[in-house]
Amino acid sequence: MSAFGGEEDEIRRLVIDCDPGHDDAIAILVALAQPRWRVDGITVVAGNQTLDKTVRNALQVLTVAGRTHVPVYAGMDRPLVRDLVTAEHVHGESGLEGPALPEPGVKAQPEHAVDWLARHLREAGAPIDVAAVGPLTNLALVLRREPDLARSIGRLVVMGGAVGEGNITPSAEFNIFVDPEAAAIVFGAGIPLTMVGLDVTHQALLPRAEFAAIRALGGPVPEMVADLLDYFAGFHQQVYAFDGVPIHDACAVAALFEPTLLTTRRLRVDVETRGQFTDGRTVCDLWGVTGRQPNAEVAVGIDRDGFLDLLTASLRRLATPPAPA
Repeated sequence: MSAFGGEEDEIRRLVIDCDPGHDDAIAILVALAQPRWRVDGITVVAGNQTLDKTVRNALQVLTVAGRTHVPVYAGMDRPLVRDLVTAEHVHGESGLEGPALPEPGVKAQPEHAVDWLARHLREAGAPIDVAAVGPLTNLALVLRREPDLARSIGRLVVMGGAVGEGNITPSAEFNIFVDPEAAAIVFGAGIPLTMVGLDVTHQALLPRAEFAAIRALGGPVPEMVADLLDYFAGFHQQVYAFDGVPIHDACAVAALFEPTLLTTRRLRVDVETRGQFTDGRTVCDLWGVTGRQPNAEVAVGIDRDGFLDLLTASLRRLATPPAPA
């Protein structure tokens, strides 16, 4: 039996909702490399950069990986009620600075991401797992439109928030800060949800000394990833004095494939939407002082070596892209 209760040869189905982004790009690659999983589609939202750029970035990653059969759907270009905040200071002008990326080999699908995701969940016939590693606007709109679709999500892993730190403000992690109203809808939807936050992803640094080993795997995918890491490391050295890179979104995606990588606690998580200094904070009730029902498995630790082993194995599988169909 698998960690999710299915047979070992069962193919599990996954949707990735993202805003590529260096760590989003690597998360997509990790997902594509899993032999018993199928990525049904990639839905894209504005966040790390504007929507036109994040969609292009998703298409470029698939082009380099030779996986252009995976459909990409453009979603929301702004938060539910707020002005868009982007992370150009982290990810650069394109949102994916570092490698010289090719022109996308395909275009995004014409259907809006929110429409496709709602339809896909409705028609799938079995629960679909979702990795949400950007602002939660797309998913929130699906759930606001059709709340019953929460039952069609088998497991939801969110890269966002933190128990005790922020990166866009002292209190808030970027993905939640961009659209806290959307995050509040998702956390309140009753979905089996695992939150993987900053205080955990910062435990899983990929050291600079290991970038060369990734490049040495050979092929366009490891080369692209090494270039992404080189660029991403500059920001983390400057701001955090890290001698390496936290690949936030890949940590969350990896936890779907190997749940034992995470140590979690079942907690109540509420999202602050009206705080003067705390907008976007994920308020985790560590000691049950509110008496409110827990609504999330909150990651509090990660097996760093296990995560890096999974990352390296995934990139090795993608080192030689498949021949075009």
